[in-house]
Amino acid sequence: MSDDIQALRQQVMQQARGALSLDIAYVGVVNGLFSALNRLGSAGAAALAKAAERDLGYVTRWCDAAYAFGYLEESAPGQFSLSAMGDAFRPEAPNTLMPFAVQAVLSAHMAERAAGLMPSGERPGEKVLAERATVLPWFGPMLEHSFGPMLAREILPNVPVYRDVDARGGLAIDLGCGNGWYLRRLAERYPHLRGIGLDGFRENIDQATRMATAEGVGDRLRFDAGDIYHFNIGEPADLIAMNRALHHVWERKDEVFAILRDHLRPGGSAVIWEPCWPRERSALREPGRAAVAFQNLSEHVQGNHFLHPEEIAEQFEAVGLRPEIHLFADGREAVVTGTKPA
Repeated sequence: MSDDIQALRQQVMQQARGALSLDIAYVGVVNGLFSALNRLGSAGAAALAKAAERDLGYVTRWCDAAYAFGYLEESAPGQFSLSAMGDAFRPEAPNTLMPFAVQAVLSAHMAERAAGLMPSGERPGEKVLAERATVLPWFGPMLEHSFGPMLAREILPNVPVYRDVDARGGLAIDLGCGNGWYLRRLAERYPHLRGIGLDGFRENIDQATRMATAEGVGDRLRFDAGDIYHFNIGEPADLIAMNRALHHVWERKDEVFAILRDHLRPGGSAVIWEPCWPRERSALREPGRAAVAFQNLSEHVQGNHFLHPEEIAEQFEAVGLRPEIHLFADGREAVVTGTKPA
């Protein structure tokens, strides 16, 4: 075997080990094993299985694998505690690493679907996200912990429309709200803002309602079933948000942007947050962009594709809304606002 091939083999083996490591982390996240062991401090497999209310055989094998990949330490024979890495995968840990585990398993699912569908060209739509029962409940938390910090740290301070809505005690609508993380972040930061989140998955609506109540903002937020084509909120909105959702309905963009305009009050704004698809293919090799290229393949399975921010701005102009483009994360994320004339 040549030195070049051996080097490539070692590189791929490291990548494969990383994927396996995230798979083991995913099992621990979904079954509450990291959190349970954190509460126990140190425990054997039997005590951990009892605390997490999981099957002892599976927990025993998971402990072996989690120890092998460095998530657990053995403090005494058969007694485990979390390593620093294992502790960081607790969903409730500060800056949790949980999204990486969820994304890894979701990506494997989408890769398998793309591989199987490529011969026929079938594009089954968003229902593929619900094909794995353990993934859907974690999809919202994955997005929240991946993008919530960016929203709070970079976007809210630099996009003026949010402050304007709060100043007049206005109403914000989140179309495709998921677990409500976006509206919950807005309500936490802006005490006069009210919000309604609409989503097509009952699991997301229930999760959003529970979390808003637990965080003390449930009196200003409401979550219900609905989509952009069928909603009636009873009053014009001051802000209508679509977070990483516009590309799902882009094929009906003329209708979508007319709906956004018609549901805004004068002076209100639509706020579209989308991954920024680069104009030049070479940009996909820039740091942080390779994942977007894979995600765009996943979007194709769902019948979608990512957009250039200029396309969004042009559609705002076409329906009489004044566009502004804001770029974040070194140009990888775009927030495009469209404001209705007062």
